[in-house]
This record gives sequence, structure tokens and C-alpha cells, in this order.
Amino acid sequence: MKKVQRGFSMIELVMVIGITGVLAAVAIPLFVDVRTDARQSALNGTADALSSVAASNYAARGMDINKGFAVTNCSNVGAVHAGGGLQGGLDADAYTITVESVAANVAVVCELNTVTTPVLTATFTATGVL
Repeated sequence: MKKVQRGFSMIELVMVIGITGVLAAVAIPLFVDVRTDARQSALNGTADALSSVAASNYAARGMDINKGFAVTNCSNVGAVHAGGGLQGGLDADAYTITVESVAANVAVVCELNTVTTPVLTATFTATGVL
């Protein structure tokens, strides 16, 4: 007569717990850094939006001096302007922009930084417009 086995042996349970522990030790550090990656992606998206605003403004202002807004430094791109710009402006509680002067018809690489720790950085291009 065959003996019917029910349940798992102690060795099988210890092996499963050991393998689970090793997988957890490897996987947890990979998931911890997801928040920083998400913040960097949001920052990169904002920097890309600022580059787009600067390019659109340069084109509009080049066609008609009454359209768009003047860009004399990097922070002008993120400000609220009657003639266009980033809708709602840049959130000053979340981001800072380097205040680097921009000459007319010259493209300058500007830095966009987060206010929170760790400080993350992205770049965007601003073209000077008078």
C-alpha cells in the first residue's frame, strides 16, 4: 500500500523561505529608487515644456513684435506673460531656474532645479528675444 504524502517537508519550507529572502534582498533596492526616477522624469518634462515655450515665443516674436514676450534671462521663460508662456507659470515652490542673461537671437542652455532634497537638475534652451 502506498503512503500518501500530505503537506511539505521542513527542508522544502526552509528552501522556499531562503529563496524568497534572497529575491527580496535583490528586488527591494531596485524599487526604492523609483521615486527619484519619477521626480527626475517630471523635471525633464517641465524642462522640455520650457524649451518648447522658448522656441514658440522666438518664432512668434520674430513674425510680429507685438506677439510673444521678451526673454532677457532664463527665468523669463518660466514666468507668466500676457503674450504667452508657460500656462500658469512655473511653480516657484517646486522649481528654481538659473538667472543667466540671454542676448538677443542667442540660444543659451539654462538649468532647472528642484527645491526638494535631493536637488535634481535638468536643462532647457532659451533663445533671447527683445
